This record gives sequence, structure tokens and C-alpha cells, in this order.
Amino acid sequence: MSFPAGLVVDAVFIGQVAELVPGRPPSAIAKARVDGPLWIGKTGLEGDEQADLAVHGGPEKALHHYAAEHYALWRRELPELAEKLVPGAFGENISTTGLNEENLCLGDVLRIGGARVQVAQGRQPCWKLCARMGQADMALRFQATGRTGWYYRVVEEGALRAGDAIALEARPLPHWTLARLIAARFERHLNPALARELAETTELSPSWRKAFARKADPTFVEDTSARLSGA
Repeated sequence: MSFPAGLVVDAVFIGQVAELVPGRPPSAIAKARVDGPLWIGKTGLEGDEQADLAVHGGPEKALHHYAAEHYALWRRELPELAEKLVPGAFGENISTTGLNEENLCLGDVLRIGGARVQVAQGRQPCWKLCARMGQADMALRFQATGRTGWYYRVVEEGALRAGDAIALEARPLPHWTLARLIAARFERHLNPALARELAETTELSPSWRKAFARKADPTFVEDTSARLSGA
């Protein structure tokens, strides 16, 4: 599994907190394309907002990256939503073609434009995806496919704009592709030894390390209903 050559940023997106569903918590999932350049700080892109910092944003989830090629799959699976299913629809900050969960690994350090970032975790979808798409099971579908995208922590701040090059600088954990990591995160009965390994992996975000520490207990069963449905 090799890192793709010649990668560039297709598009950059930022958003502001706004009402998503009347009577429900607001969100910044609706993001707009910007030409930039924008500064990438330790907690993300300038001008980008998050509604609930307890579960979104912060140093370990400074940037969300999503593979543009996934949208073609989504349009085939949900043709009635085809007009909505275009890059930026899932609230990502960075869109590219050629980089995905299969060829990227936990802990990978990338040079993106003028910044250096490190892959910290996958994405845990929530009910706001359902509200955004008008599809009641969208978050569950998103999770089940493993096409969740991923988050970066910022190692070195810098400027970013569409067209900037992306290069791999370090790969400390080649055995932990994002696809494998994401599958492990959502596995109901994960091998306790694998859970313990991930709980002790420092490249992984603290919140996911805690989640894997809980999953190391074979009697633990995670309740995801509130996150996925907003109940």
C-alpha cells in the first residue's frame, strides 16, 4: 500500500454556526468553498467554526478531510439525493481525489500547502448528517460503509489553498490503515488485544484511545443511538 503521487487539494471549505433544524442545536456542517489562502492554526482553518466544541473541532480534530471520489458511490447508492451529494456536503474542510481510508494510515504526517498535519482519528458521524441530507439513516449508513473521512492535528501551522500539493513526510504505523482503524472503532465485539493496542497508541487522539480502552473490556457494549439518531 503506497501513498499516491501528485496529490493536490481540490477544494477548501469553511462554515459558520447556524440553525440546522428548528428547535435543535445549531451546527456548522454547512460549509462553503473558499479560494484562500487561509491560515491553518492549531485548532483549524481561519474562519471555520464549530457549534459544540465538546465533540467537534479542537487540536485533535482541527481539520476534516474527505475523499471526493466517495461521492460517486453515495450518488449510486442514494440517487434521490444526487444533487446534494457533492464535495463539501458532509462538512469537510479539505477535499481531494486519490487519497482515502485505504491508502492513508493513522499517524501519517503530511505536508499540505504550507502546513504539516498528522492523521489523528476517523470521524464518528452524528445525527446532524441525517438532518443535513434529509435522510433518517444517513449517519448509520456513513458509519457502516467506513467512508467517514478523517481528522488531522496540526503539527506546523501554515497557509492552505486549493491547488496546493500534498506529500507524505512520515508513516510510523503502516499496519494501521484508516480503513482498519475505523472498522475497529465501530466493531461491537473487537478483539480485546487489538483494543488494548490502540488504547496505548500515542498517535491516536485521546478520545479514541479512551474509547478503545473501554472496548478492551469484553463485557462493554457501546450505546450509539443518541449520536446516530439525535434521540
